[in-house]
Amino acid sequence: MYNVHFLDQSAATAGTARLRDTIVALATPPGVGAVALVRLSGPLALEIAARLMARDAPSMAGWADRFSRLRPLFRPGSEEPLDRALVTLFRAPESYTGEDMVEFSTHGGHRVPRSVVAACMALGAREARAGEFTQRAYLNGKLDLTQAEAVADLVEARSAKGRTVALHQLERGLGARIAELREQVIGLSALLVQHIDFPEEDDAPTPLDGIAAEAGRVAVEIGRLLATAPAGEALREGAVTVLAGAPNSGKSSLFNALVGVERAIVTDEPGTTRDAVEAVVEVEGFPFRLVDTAGLRVAAGKVERLGIEVARRFLAGADVVLYCREAGRDPTGEELRFLGGLEAPVVSVRTKWDLAGGGDVREDGAVAVSVETGEGLDALKTVLRDLVFQGVVENRDDVPVVTRRRQADLLARAREDVEGFRVALEGGIPPEVASAHLKSAESALEDILGVIATDDVLDRVFRDFCIGK
Repeated sequence: MYNVHFLDQSAATAGTARLRDTIVALATPPGVGAVALVRLSGPLALEIAARLMARDAPSMAGWADRFSRLRPLFRPGSEEPLDRALVTLFRAPESYTGEDMVEFSTHGGHRVPRSVVAACMALGAREARAGEFTQRAYLNGKLDLTQAEAVADLVEARSAKGRTVALHQLERGLGARIAELREQVIGLSALLVQHIDFPEEDDAPTPLDGIAAEAGRVAVEIGRLLATAPAGEALREGAVTVLAGAPNSGKSSLFNALVGVERAIVTDEPGTTRDAVEAVVEVEGFPFRLVDTAGLRVAAGKVERLGIEVARRFLAGADVVLYCREAGRDPTGEELRFLGGLEAPVVSVRTKWDLAGGGDVREDGAVAVSVETGEGLDALKTVLRDLVFQGVVENRDDVPVVTRRRQADLLARAREDVEGFRVALEGGIPPEVASAHLKSAESALEDILGVIATDDVLDRVFRDFCIGK
């Protein structure tokens, strides 16, 4: 658990005001289903729940914490039944939000859960904003900001590895590592203070060159964590993997084989793909966002030219490119120039390997595949996994990974400040002046944890959460 502090009085007042309301929301996706979950949290939660369960509004004081009862629910002020629901009480502070909280497990569908939400609102609750339950958990000190972000990562996980990383972060794996780095920065400040205040002591303080060396080590440690950011972002979003090549080079067939269903149209006619076709797939436990694009050539038709322009835009933002070339055909000079102009790493794929007589699927730096026989597909998947997620693959599951741009930007600032402190000391800058870098680095690391947070920061973090979480 991490205690939350606020930057200024206005931020503290705004945070406290948020906690005075009682909020309610449907926590499961709307639609037809067996069960729906309605969450109610805040100072009026127990009173509202009691009034829903009986006409005479009995107290819930006798209910044990986390105890569930099957009870009828009634529309406020009437005899009309709403549903028969499983009602669970979570008393503060041992609830998800840290407040008194009630969950109604109702029958699914559209009408029943919405009627329960409406009834709670009629009795004084308001509908929760996106991510407000988790935001309250943060404001009440139940989570630090990295854990709150991990909640969203876990809900949105697109792969087994993404789920594992989010769970580790939810257990404060990343937060604990950030806190360790913060303590190391504070330790540098302590060494500097000792050097400044007690320069003539018999037990000589650490010399400035020793402090500079220690700062260099801390900067490297921050850099190692920061280096996980590209893979961490790809874990959340899926690594953008663009299939490119000449028309009829087997791109769409390979796309369908990797997706597992026929999403792209495949014919013998060149130029069939006119637009980008996308799908997110899991490859050996990691998420990839596959994009099948128009064949690259000097197109005759207007529509095909537009498709090629779309392909080039996707290629400019790709994490990795699968460049498809039919087995047995040598690359043209135009292809080689095109490959040399790409910024993303390129995996050369020789398609239709079965028509070329087969053989070693890994030769001359290319991966040979046949979508007809499946030959080479496993080798290609391993190449993709290792190329994009090598650092994560090599790490243990309990090694923290930076998954958010916000986290990466603040880590980069912290590393820059610690390195700036080292350079300043080595350059003869007075220690008192150089120490400003350490204060800035400490502040950046605290911002990752949310030790100090304004409403603007909180709104940016929680705006992409789903309602009810």
